[in-house]
Amino acid sequence: MEYQTIIVEKANHIVTVTINRPESFNTFTKRMLEEFSYLWRHIAEDDDAHVVVLRAAPGRAFSTGADVKASKEADGGLFHPNIWTAEDPGDRLAPKVNRCWKPLITAVHGLAAGGAFYWLNESDIIICSEDAAFFDPHVTYGLTAALEPIGATYRMPLGDVLRMTLLGNDERISARTALRIGLVSEVVPNDQLWERAQELAEKIAAKPPAAIQGSVRAIWESLDQPRSIALQTGLKYCFLGNPIGSAQVDRWSIMGKGTTAYTMR
Repeated sequence: MEYQTIIVEKANHIVTVTINRPESFNTFTKRMLEEFSYLWRHIAEDDDAHVVVLRAAPGRAFSTGADVKASKEADGGLFHPNIWTAEDPGDRLAPKVNRCWKPLITAVHGLAAGGAFYWLNESDIIICSEDAAFFDPHVTYGLTAALEPIGATYRMPLGDVLRMTLLGNDERISARTALRIGLVSEVVPNDQLWERAQELAEKIAAKPPAAIQGSVRAIWESLDQPRSIALQTGLKYCFLGNPIGSAQVDRWSIMGKGTTAYTMR
């Protein structure tokens, strides 16, 4: 696919994806949905891709969700015109719903609102700059806020999700508050955001990829399962090892020598 709304680069097993519509607050359109849907499938099938960094072109916003103007246009509408065929368009934006188990590091600057939570809710690590601000404006405009905040309850306390949802445009979650409630795991100076995301990605990319993907898949799939079933499934993934049946980690060597070395096969 020839990408028009995002920039995709790969080097040293790291795929860097930059949302690239700064003139429109990096909002998503039908075209962007199609590009992300293709992207996640491509990354999932590319064994040379070990980790993904998601960021947005510099400007006031990481993303403020859907491009409202484009979503109303006949050729750019986000929903299928047949209500019985229509699905949540945001599903195409996020990796896990598209069965891509490569870890996702998301670097947020500026405003992150509404539909931006499709990316945030399925990120493995979220860091943000000091100017980041998070909010959900749906109810302010008379729209039911359901999908984004429901997803957010898996990484934010319920009370904070409800407060964000009900106050809409009247309140924003600052970077420091986002850190306190667990929405992000780190706040960095604005000019260090991309560098820090790259640093984290390099550490993950250097680890055995099968172990990383298996861990990501086991943990995320557990969210849809009762605890006992999740543990049973997780144990099977541990026994599975890597896809070719040859362990990437010499456990006995690690236990005997206290090292963390691994052997790539």
